[in-house]
Amino acid sequence: MECVKPSAVNPRKKLARDFTEVLRLRALIGIAQVDGLNNADESVKDEGNMDITTINWTLHTNDEALHEKIAEEALIAKLFASTSTVKAAYAQLQFSQSPYDPDGIEAADQVMVSELMHLSELKRCYLKLKKQFDPSPNLTILAAESKELRSVVKSYEITGKKLELQARLKESEVMFLRKKLEEAIRQNKSIEKKLNEIGQLSLLDNLHISGLSHSHFNTVLRRAIRSIRRFVRLIVDQMRCASWDIEAAVDAIEHDVLYLIEDHKCYAIESFVCKEMFDSFHFANFSLPNECLPDKNKQRQWFFRRFNELKSTKANEFLAEEPTSSFAKFCKVKYLKLVHPKMESSFFGSLSQRSILNARGFPGTEFFTSFADMAKRVWLLHCLAFSFEPHASIFEVEKGCRFSYVYMESVNDEMFICSDQIVESESHVAFTVVPGFRIGKTVIQCQVYLSQHQTKVKKFTCS
Repeated sequence: MECVKPSAVNPRKKLARDFTEVLRLRALIGIAQVDGLNNADESVKDEGNMDITTINWTLHTNDEALHEKIAEEALIAKLFASTSTVKAAYAQLQFSQSPYDPDGIEAADQVMVSELMHLSELKRCYLKLKKQFDPSPNLTILAAESKELRSVVKSYEITGKKLELQARLKESEVMFLRKKLEEAIRQNKSIEKKLNEIGQLSLLDNLHISGLSHSHFNTVLRRAIRSIRRFVRLIVDQMRCASWDIEAAVDAIEHDVLYLIEDHKCYAIESFVCKEMFDSFHFANFSLPNECLPDKNKQRQWFFRRFNELKSTKANEFLAEEPTSSFAKFCKVKYLKLVHPKMESSFFGSLSQRSILNARGFPGTEFFTSFADMAKRVWLLHCLAFSFEPHASIFEVEKGCRFSYVYMESVNDEMFICSDQIVESESHVAFTVVPGFRIGKTVIQCQVYLSQHQTKVKKFTCS
């Protein structure tokens, strides 16, 4: 049998077959890689989808918490606003009770009921469904703050009204008390006027010449001084109404006097009135040169009888009944001397009062009535002075004299004298306001105005 030998392999065919195999293997490897990559992408994609879901859930949860927090803040703002509104309504309710205001009370009651119902509704919403009671909490917070501010402003307005009402009540009370004070002053003036007209009944009634003492004289003197000061106030008022230069008038009376306060200038006018009214006081006829006087041994009883005749009678009534009496002549002489024609013309626009006096009549004006009352007091003092045995004497001190407690009484000592040393070393008399008197060994001090600016100092002596 014949053996067959393998045929020889062509090298070109073998190379082509190997190359083809390599390509096939490469193709298989590429497909496997692509599938691996695709699977990996799908895995990553699935993992990414899982992280986004988690983030969305977290953000949704945080939004709900923030919304809940804002909603709670809105609730609290509503609570404060409603509380402030209730407070304002309660204040309005109190304010409307006094004075009673039914409309105000009803309005305040409605507001309080409405706000209490609103608070109850807030509580129900919060306990039942607290996420749904307010869909827009931010606007609610602003609205609640605005409502609270309006309620606070209303509370302040009501408080202001209360204070205004209290102020008006206080003003009414002050006006009422002022009227009571004015009425009391009028009553006091009326009582004082009656006392001035009739004198101190308990001291001067049933008075006998044998029982005269310096206390009786001092009582009549004090009455005379009060009537003089009333007339001085009337003169000052007339000066102001007539636009007088009071400072120039005062300086014409007393030169180079330093007054501690403005009102003290009235003392200079009082000094002028006293000088005129007490002029010739030491003479028995007292400014009436043609007056007929009884014998000296009868003068004491005669003057005391004159005193009793006039002491309980009104000056204007006595003048109407006795127009030719010595007192009537005294009033005419003193008025014409004290009230200058220019003064009367300036005060009243005419000289009618002087004309009436010269015609032996007596004016019925308030000015002359006040003058007549003053003249009566001075006349009574003169009658009483000559009812003593020996009769009372009058004195005054010169300008520049050192102050003496024995003979002088200062009208401005409460503002001027600080110690005894100052009085003795520096205080001097600027002028005498009211003269002093001596009754036997008793001295009734004169009233003086003191000054520390006197260039010439005199030593006071009283004989």
